[in-house]
Amino acid sequence: MVTDYLQTVDWSRAQFALTAIYHWLFVPLTLGLSVLCALMETAYYRTKDPFWRRTTKFWMRLFGVNFAIGVATGLILEFEFGTNWSNYSHFVGDIFGAPLAIEGIMAFFLESTFIAVMFFGWNRVRPGFHLAATWLTAVGASLSAYWILVANAWMQYPAGTTFNLETVRNEMTSFWDVALSPVAVNKFFHTVTSSYMLAALFVVGVSAWYLLRRREQLMARRSIAVASAFGLLFALLAATTGDRSGAVIARVQPMKLAAMEALYEGQEGASLTAFGLLRPEAERRDGKGPHYFSIEIPKMLSLMSFRDADAYVAGIDDLVEGNPERGILSAQEKIERGREVIAQLARYRTALEQNDRATAAEVAALFDPATPEGREFLENNYAYFGYGYLDSPWQTVPDVTLLFYSFRVMVGAGVFFILLLALVWWLNRRGRLENRRWLLWVALWSIPLAYIASQAGWIVAEVGRQPWAIQNLLPVSVSASRIGSGSVATTFFLFLALFTVLLAAEIGILCKQIKIGPDKE
Repeated sequence: MVTDYLQTVDWSRAQFALTAIYHWLFVPLTLGLSVLCALMETAYYRTKDPFWRRTTKFWMRLFGVNFAIGVATGLILEFEFGTNWSNYSHFVGDIFGAPLAIEGIMAFFLESTFIAVMFFGWNRVRPGFHLAATWLTAVGASLSAYWILVANAWMQYPAGTTFNLETVRNEMTSFWDVALSPVAVNKFFHTVTSSYMLAALFVVGVSAWYLLRRREQLMARRSIAVASAFGLLFALLAATTGDRSGAVIARVQPMKLAAMEALYEGQEGASLTAFGLLRPEAERRDGKGPHYFSIEIPKMLSLMSFRDADAYVAGIDDLVEGNPERGILSAQEKIERGREVIAQLARYRTALEQNDRATAAEVAALFDPATPEGREFLENNYAYFGYGYLDSPWQTVPDVTLLFYSFRVMVGAGVFFILLLALVWWLNRRGRLENRRWLLWVALWSIPLAYIASQAGWIVAEVGRQPWAIQNLLPVSVSASRIGSGSVATTFFLFLALFTVLLAAEIGILCKQIKIGPDKE
């Protein structure tokens, strides 16, 4: 029988996933459209051409609708850490809370301050100050994204921290290790560049609709000129940062990489599966391969992961069962080491209750990085603390099928967007785009595809690190608050209804504003 707490965990996971998915429908457009508005206003400031003022105000209106609803879902997402994940918040709140606090104080306030000038200051402030406000709004949006992604990246790669035995909490020892970790920096650039690409596709798609309707053709062509060049640049950068993400993941989250590729047996010179159809797990365990069929690029996975075409890439079986020849511990060994840490914590609590100072001092030395035994214990045991809460080595394996296909949706769509934006830019430059009605339809329907690809990327990032709330240190199964599952289930359906209404409202308002078109000045 499933305990009420495990039901709470499942409902909390569902609620957080729901909120994150809905929130991410708004964030990428906010990030990219703010920069595109700033670029267009810069064109107006330099040329004094009222056309660019009118065009900027139109796209700014769409940005404002999206921004307002994105803020509402984002606030709910942050509060869920305290309401639904109090064990997690207690364990790492000193670290996780810092970048979120900076985001609120520095970045969000920057956005909220200058966005008022951006929308209502056209005839109230000097043009140069208004342009500065627009750029500062765009900078604030990206800064906000940076600090949130720092917090998320720390969950994937917990750096710059030490464990406090007295409070049973992790505490930050180096702010810069947290803020500038390789995972955080690369996650920021990949997320932002892909968001800029999505916003560019949105502008291209909406402008294509105007060309199809033979309305606002000058605005549509010039908007496409700006957005397609902007989008192509950042689509190429997104591909570059995505390649770098694979190399980072290979080093800090090898199980995620193995699951993304459905790689069960480690290989030297491992191939990258460009496309494949996975077998059900039962068939694979009968001795058949993981794919019914696949198209593979020889040695590409090794090259992308370790910059060496012959490098060894660990498979799922290696990471679960261990591979002593490659220096890979089995998951069972990690579980035993994690349970040793839990046992020592229990021993410490008992010693304090019984006023056994000698035993308490002995245990304290194990958690003190300044002592030789402490350094050894922390490196060899505490590094696997979270494994001690797992029941089975196979719990360390995320959903392979979901990751395998999500990764290919993300990458395949990214390649398609590069080709699409390049073709749209070229034909628009040559004045031939409006006669390619099939391409205009493709551009229009690429808007929902961009959102699907963006969501697929987050599925890879978040599902790929399961079962961990914090990689190796805290599994999701012990992170949730001790509240009734019925309460979480009720709020799940309330949020589902609320977010669906908000999404429908945004789509309706955006479509209405697009049909109305730019204001006449």
